[in-house]
Amino acid sequence: QVQLVESGGGLVQAGGSLRLSCAVSGLTFSGYAMGWFRQAPGKEREFVGVINHTAGIYYADSVKGRFTISRDNAKNTVYLQMNSLKPEDTAIYYCAADLRYGSRYSEDYDYWGQGTQVTVSS
Repeated sequence: QVQLVESGGGLVQAGGSLRLSCAVSGLTFSGYAMGWFRQAPGKEREFVGVINHTAGIYYADSVKGRFTISRDNAKNTVYLQMNSLKPEDTAIYYCAADLRYGSRYSEDYDYWGQGTQVTVSS
C-alpha cells in the first residue's frame, strides 16, 4: 500500500514556527514530486508548495520567505518548515505525491496523506 503520513501539526502563537513531516512508503519516493496543500474550513484546498523529483522547489506567493520545503530521499520524507506563522495559516495541511514534476493543482496528485491540523493563535 502507498502511504503518506503527515505529522508535526499543532497549536502555535502568531510569529512562531512549526515543522511538518510527511513520511512516504509504498512508492519510489525519489521519482515523485511532493506537494504541500492546505485547507481551511469552508475554503478550497490551496497550494502551498512543491519539491519535484530533481529537488526543484516552487512556493505559493502567500508563503514565500516564510516556508521552506525540503526532502530527504534516504528517509523517504518531505518536510515543511513554517516560520513567522500567521493566523491565516490555520488549516489542515496535506502532503501529496505526483509522479515526477508535480503541480499547483490538487487534482494532478496521485496520493494523499491524512492531513495534520495547524492552528495559529493571535
